[in-house]
Amino acid sequence: MKGVVFHKPGDISVQTVPDPQISDSRDIILKVTSTAICGSDLHILSGSVPQAEDLVMGHEFMGIVEETGASIDHLKPGDRVLVPFPIACGQCFFCTHGASPACENSNLKHYGPNGDLLGQKGGGLFGYTDLYGGYSGGQAEYVRVPFADVSPRLVPEGVTDEEILVLTDIFPTGWAAIDWAQLKGGEVVAIFGSGPVGLMAQKAAWLNGAARVVAIDPLDYRLEKAAAVNGVEVLNPNKVNVIEVIRDMTQGRGADVCVDAVGFEPERNLMDKMKAAVNFEKGSMKVLEACFQAVRRMGTVSIMGVYGSTYDNFPLHRIFDKGITIKQGQTPVLNYLDRLVELVRDRKVVLDDIITHTLPIEEAAYAYKIFQEKEDNCVKVVLKP
Repeated sequence: MKGVVFHKPGDISVQTVPDPQISDSRDIILKVTSTAICGSDLHILSGSVPQAEDLVMGHEFMGIVEETGASIDHLKPGDRVLVPFPIACGQCFFCTHGASPACENSNLKHYGPNGDLLGQKGGGLFGYTDLYGGYSGGQAEYVRVPFADVSPRLVPEGVTDEEILVLTDIFPTGWAAIDWAQLKGGEVVAIFGSGPVGLMAQKAAWLNGAARVVAIDPLDYRLEKAAAVNGVEVLNPNKVNVIEVIRDMTQGRGADVCVDAVGFEPERNLMDKMKAAVNFEKGSMKVLEACFQAVRRMGTVSIMGVYGSTYDNFPLHRIFDKGITIKQGQTPVLNYLDRLVELVRDRKVVLDDIITHTLPIEEAAYAYKIFQEKEDNCVKVVLKP
């Protein structure tokens, strides 16, 4: 079969790889009908998240059940399903306590309580390096889905791939960012980053009762997309002092909720890069620092962007003085998935309006390029095997 294979930093190609096989009675083999490139995939491509061996990429995918293991009795060949990106056994302590990304049984080699940079990690993820289980991803014609009696969800009749594909990752991720803040209605929500996750968080903010939603991004084309599809207010940090503007919007208080939908690889200047090199840091936490400044006292900051190293000068003093609540981590997709499927089924949310490019899987290298380099107004790419 064809698969999108990471070889080394900056080197990705489509090549022939072995077809997946059933290896456990709880497996299914899925024929992939749609798969997407995620911003997290770019961290692997850049080398910021290390991977030494070739790896089939991709953790956002859906398709048609091709084959089932002996223990799978609720799915059958021909069923159309979407598959969340965390791999969860459904039976361990964390899976039974609403914390499936911390599954104890899906990442046997590197699992542990420490959360080390290159050592102990959480549960397994599709197509996301050996540190997270070494599972082949879904940017391929077929994929093996372990523990398939737990995570896959049937796609409602009449719903297209494009309408629901983002429930595999980015819409639940954006939803979690807002859910963690426990909106009561009437809040001001500032979302830093208008890439795919930021756009999903904007939608979730409206659905959960926000009074004002503000999108912050240094790229005008992404702000234009945010305004067009989500009806949000927009701020470009290269043109205005975002912190001052947000405080002006809120009688000097700051936003009730700030979401970091960027992570450790934001747009950076030379000084930012020099600081990171001197401190042996990966990327920068400049966006997170902006969130801590822009949020009001006793407000909430949700961190959905990935961070991959320690950081000197962490502003603990500001967090303490302002009484900021911080929530972050891999999204517990299974906690939200059934409700979000209903929202899509009942046409209460539009999700496919962020897709800017749909390409055959053979053009994956080009797709990665335009997404990484932000060419051709690229926001979200869907690949068709």
